[in-house]
Amino acid sequence: MAEFDEAAPPYLRIVGELRRRIVAGELGAGDRVPSTRQIVREWGVAMATASRALTALRQENLVRAVPGVGMVVTGAAPNTPGRAAPSAGRRLPVQGLNRDQVVRTAMTIADAEGLPALSMRRIALELDVPTMSLYRQVRGKEQLLVLMADAAFATHRLPRTFPPGWRAQLELLSRLQWSIYRRHPWLAQVISLTRPLMAPHAVAHTEWALRALARHGLDQHTKLHLVVVLANHVRGSAVNLEREAEAEQDTGLSGDEWMTAQADVFGGLLAAGEFPHLARLSRTAIDLDVESLFEFGLQRLLDGVEQLLGR
Repeated sequence: MAEFDEAAPPYLRIVGELRRRIVAGELGAGDRVPSTRQIVREWGVAMATASRALTALRQENLVRAVPGVGMVVTGAAPNTPGRAAPSAGRRLPVQGLNRDQVVRTAMTIADAEGLPALSMRRIALELDVPTMSLYRQVRGKEQLLVLMADAAFATHRLPRTFPPGWRAQLELLSRLQWSIYRRHPWLAQVISLTRPLMAPHAVAHTEWALRALARHGLDQHTKLHLVVVLANHVRGSAVNLEREAEAEQDTGLSGDEWMTAQADVFGGLLAAGEFPHLARLSRTAIDLDVESLFEFGLQRLLDGVEQLLGR
């Protein structure tokens, strides 16, 4: 590791080391730089410090955020150490800042790095405005999360026309929600089914599902529970998306690659003979991942609804 002024703030020492790796070619264009979680582990700093370091590198135009991947090296020539790259007109006058800019910036951060990297200070750094100026647009992080969730649902519009049949309608709705969660893995952490977000575009999904089950003789209690259970299956499956993305970013291994790397350990567990049924399964080619679990669970739930309506 390069030598740095021990009196310098921790984030600057991290910036200096990562800058050195980029300049030296240890990290090339398109390579992923350490995530905020990796920085926390490697340098023993707080998450906010790790986020600040990545933001500083981004301001130097050394890294950029790629949704679903994280921060990668841009390949641009580095600027003078300790000085941010020219903003090329990016700086926003405080009086020109609006709520949509705040929400979109917050979503970009969360898409690329997850909710732990999101803070009002981080958003302000990205927009190059004072942190307090954000509170003119949103009351705080709680309201910001509601606005982010509403914007996520708004970008994936519900169809204006219904396909024929309740099953096709609920399946279409579930797949649409799944695509939203895949695009914004952090969203599953924000959504609550017992304390629903007062986000109009999210509430519209509940209305759409209730309409699909209307005129089928169900009482209101049963109908609402069916709708919420179905939504909970989609959300519950989607909770794993962000964790999978974090694990892949931190380890550099996909789910299949990780399982391959664990083959010896897994084989050792089964060799003792204590798990015979699992051992028989391990000799069969079975694709089990988040996608297959979502699909299997969706069809079984819809089968259950069909039996209930058949009564």
